[in-house]
Amino acid sequence: MELPTLEIRLPDWLEARMAHDLPPMPGAREQMRFAIALARDNVNQGTGGPFGAAVFDAQGRLVAPGVNLVLHLNCALLHAEMVAMALAQRRLGRHDLSDGGRLQYTLVSSAEPCAMCLGAIPWSGVTRFVCGARDGDVRRIGFDEGTKPRPWTHGLTRRGIQVERDVLRDSAQEVLQAYADSGGAIY
Repeated sequence: MELPTLEIRLPDWLEARMAHDLPPMPGAREQMRFAIALARDNVNQGTGGPFGAAVFDAQGRLVAPGVNLVLHLNCALLHAEMVAMALAQRRLGRHDLSDGGRLQYTLVSSAEPCAMCLGAIPWSGVTRFVCGARDGDVRRIGFDEGTKPRPWTHGLTRRGIQVERDVLRDSAQEVLQAYADSGGAIY
């Protein structure tokens, strides 16, 4: 039996956007605008679900973007957060982005994490997590977010990961609703 390979390839529109260096985005709102724009473009381009994410360094420089590629690449693992973290790790050449706690990295996501992404965040080495839409917003349009502890933020903060919620929540909700209204696949 020939074993398949897994290659995470960003959509062409996103690769084209990343062809030029972006200026630093020092604040959570600016970084969230970027993640929400990724989610919106992913929907508009027809390359995936309504989720965008990105990893930024301490100076606000983009390390890696991520969009939901579940349907595009037929792999349930490829949520926007997972893609952003995996690409950041590959780019930096280490599985622990913080390099043993010496460096600071932020994961920004257009929505709160599902159960899978929540489990992966501490192992990625990010030291801060910023999210837009709430779990209930995502579930309201039909997505299955899995079972998470309540409150889910406590597990991250106990591990030294700062959590900031509801950043540009209304804008993130608009992308979710536009996806649902367009008849996008709910999985």
